[in-house]
Amino acid sequence: MASSTVEDYVKHIYLLSDELGNSSVPMGKVATALGVVPGTATTMVKALSDARLVVYAPRVGVELTEEGRTLALHVLRRHRLIEQFLVEVLGFDWSEVHAEAERLEHVVSELLLERIDALLGRPKEDPHGDPIPDAEGSISPNTSRSLAACREDENVTVRRIRDQDSSFLQYLAEKSLGPGTSLKVINRSLSAEAIELELLGSGTRVTLGLGAAAKLDVGSANETEV
Repeated sequence: MASSTVEDYVKHIYLLSDELGNSSVPMGKVATALGVVPGTATTMVKALSDARLVVYAPRVGVELTEEGRTLALHVLRRHRLIEQFLVEVLGFDWSEVHAEAERLEHVVSELLLERIDALLGRPKEDPHGDPIPDAEGSISPNTSRSLAACREDENVTVRRIRDQDSSFLQYLAEKSLGPGTSLKVINRSLSAEAIELELLGSGTRVTLGLGAAAKLDVGSANETEV
């Protein structure tokens, strides 16, 4: 069984690769994501390479092997099912569950995880809209796009929140900007680095900085989810 440190590394490499849209991840980003100095990250990645979980190229970056990707998806499955369980069954706020799941993902058994999955009705997404891999390690492809890139007068629906910082999630909750919220882009100003939105149904208007908007993934408002 992989150690919690190994699981953390492959999980974050997968997440960074997904965020960047590139299979190869720069080592500096790996070190920042894990909260370690670059030398420590490089030493660990070399060990992962010896274990055939990653392919490491100095001054280029690190890429998961098929075995490493499978492990990363199993860790993400545990993490995201635990988050959904904490919110749906135990009544946690969505801004609280990420840190709890970070701890529990390394100790939950596959038997318990299967029972949790069945109890929840085999959910496809966690409370933040992140896709939950299935027991075989398959995951739904990301077809959403950044809210920051949307055009004016476009109607969209929030699908996923990429930043799970508790204060950011609390801010979004106050603005009613969770997954499933339908919006209209009223104005997008590059000079002001802001985007003005209208919440469809209530008519409430909200302004976000483009940096914050980039952390929300959206789909077309009339898009049917698979």
